Amino acid sequence: MMERKTFIKDDKIQISYLEWNQGKTPLMLLHGMADNAFVWTSLGEHLKDNYHIIAPDLRGHGDSSKPETGYFTEDIISDLEALINYLGWQKIHILAHSWTAKLVPIWATKNPDYFLSMILVDPFYINKIPDVFKITFPFLYQVLPFLKMTGNFTTYEKAENLAKTLKQYQGWTPLQEKVFQNSIKKNDDGTWSSKFVLEARNEIFTDVMLQAGLTEKLVIPTLFIQPEKGLNRTSWQLQPFKTYLSNLTIKTVPSNHWAFLVQPQPFNEVIEEFLETRKN
Repeated sequence: MMERKTFIKDDKIQISYLEWNQGKTPLMLLHGMADNAFVWTSLGEHLKDNYHIIAPDLRGHGDSSKPETGYFTEDIISDLEALINYLGWQKIHILAHSWTAKLVPIWATKNPDYFLSMILVDPFYINKIPDVFKITFPFLYQVLPFLKMTGNFTTYEKAENLAKTLKQYQGWTPLQEKVFQNSIKKNDDGTWSSKFVLEARNEIFTDVMLQAGLTEKLVIPTLFIQPEKGLNRTSWQLQPFKTYLSNLTIKTVPSNHWAFLVQPQPFNEVIEEFLETRKN
């Protein structure tokens, strides 16, 4: 059974998380930018009998704290390590999507002792872009489809209608509708807006674009999930992972960047198969 829980750090940051606690082996699931923990509902239900699963809303997202600043890699890692220590975990499996799939290798480089394995789901561009491109970020905020939900909406129906046009909600299944419902909030004036705050967007985007995700060789067993219509489709995009990850498995799954929402069953089966091979 999934439960919603809350952890408050010493610095008063509140981390809201979902927990499936039937299993024993620790597994942490990390959503991408502008998403929330409910994107892992299908995977959590699929794996719950064999794993103790935690899926946090990262700061700036969902029901977790939204400070005015503090959304860089070191801030997110601090939250996650505090949560792991609170749970009494030592070594865990960590699955991450998109932005966090770039953050997690940085974390693994800094503190590999936490990791039983990494699962990187269609990571955001793993290399660093030149600083000069920072001036293009405001334009990208306007045109990237997954950021369109960060605006305000006069009615719930208008927000829902826009969501239905986005790739992560193709098919508008009950799972996708649940994820959407947990991504927005009703304001005091009756309007609706995303729970993902602009302060988080600005700092995360700067951080993820202006630093490389892989800079040192890692021996941690790693599964790279490559959706057929995802971000990483070419050999040059995969080459950094092959160069720096010496224990790498690459698996292709159907669908797009959000395969776990659009076609969750084949995605879940690939994750289960990999984790079964990593049992201690």
